[in-house]
Amino acid sequence: MTKIEIKNFFKSKLAVDSNWAVKGMLRIYEFQTATEQATGATREHNNVGFSGCDGEILSSFCEQIKKGRVLSPKQMALVFKKMPRYWKQLAIIAGQEAIEKAYLNHITKESEKEEVAA
Repeated sequence: MTKIEIKNFFKSKLAVDSNWAVKGMLRIYEFQTATEQATGATREHNNVGFSGCDGEILSSFCEQIKKGRVLSPKQMALVFKKMPRYWKQLAIIAGQEAIEKAYLNHITKESEKEEVAA
């Protein structure tokens, strides 16, 4: 897989797949520092976690999910809009083997859909 294929794959999944978007958001949240999690604000420029403009809202969504709540459709629309920009962090977290496995699984499902439609 090329870097462009990985980028496009991650961005497309994070923009429309609620499972990917929520799990990705929670993984990024895990990499925030304890201070950043507590305040919902980006405090350190360490290339991990949410950006300054997303920190507060996405951290609050993560806290809601951790309390067992479900995000509203309006909240999910915002998650779908914001999460694709974190594709690179998530690709690094996942590692090459997991990326290839997810991509092959995606290709297989798409191929099966095409066969059913034909």
